[in-house]
Amino acid sequence: MKIAVSGKGGVGKTTLSGTLARLFARDGYKVMAIDADPDMNLASALGIAQNPRPITDYKQLVEERAGMPMGMFKLNPKVDDVMDMCGCTGPDGVRLAVMGTLDAGGTGCMCPASAFLKALLRYVITREKDVVILDMEAGIEHLGRGTARGVDAMIVVVEPGLRSVETVERIKRLGEAIGVTNLLAVINKTDEPGIIEEKLGEMGIPVLGTIPYDRNLIEADLHGKAPIDVGGPAVEAIGGIKARLEEMIAEGRA
Repeated sequence: MKIAVSGKGGVGKTTLSGTLARLFARDGYKVMAIDADPDMNLASALGIAQNPRPITDYKQLVEERAGMPMGMFKLNPKVDDVMDMCGCTGPDGVRLAVMGTLDAGGTGCMCPASAFLKALLRYVITREKDVVILDMEAGIEHLGRGTARGVDAMIVVVEPGLRSVETVERIKRLGEAIGVTNLLAVINKTDEPGIIEEKLGEMGIPVLGTIPYDRNLIEADLHGKAPIDVGGPAVEAIGGIKARLEEMIAEGRA
């Protein structure tokens, strides 16, 4: 099962990603969590005290695997051993890898690093047998056409507000351009999803569930704990979302 989670910054996609990963692991799945967001906060949502070294920081490895003379780069570098080399294992046995950020254009290593990350994601999504949870940035630039087709579901986290809905529209357009047709939504930080759910329905995006505003998430953040280790209504709601997601994938509806 391969699940990508996206949405505007601050909507709660990392909380959803980390909690889903832990819940799947507690049900006996082998779980791989990938932090593809430049903010790199998935470790804390998983209950891991310190991030593993971002993969883009392994500059020599990236250059050896993806670089070529005269500024050229390999589209299919060797990546099958990268997760074991660069990741770490956290609570409930969840494995975590952090993609890191790409250097700005003109630095000479943007293209090899970009090719390396895309090849790694492609390998993880199409070849790994574990449950894979990807915490994406607001866009879906890390995903290419071949990679996106391997994702069982792309979940967009939405909160009440026009900007969040506009981000969903953008992700939907980007996703359609690379073959993502299994787009789902989770509405966060509200007990009254009516208007947002209606707008998502107009866009043809099914809603997996709603996560209520929950002060337990603030307490978890203040004390450096994973949301699942604090509990509360939000974690309970994510448990229901996980169950519905499993059901939809099993039935071929996602």
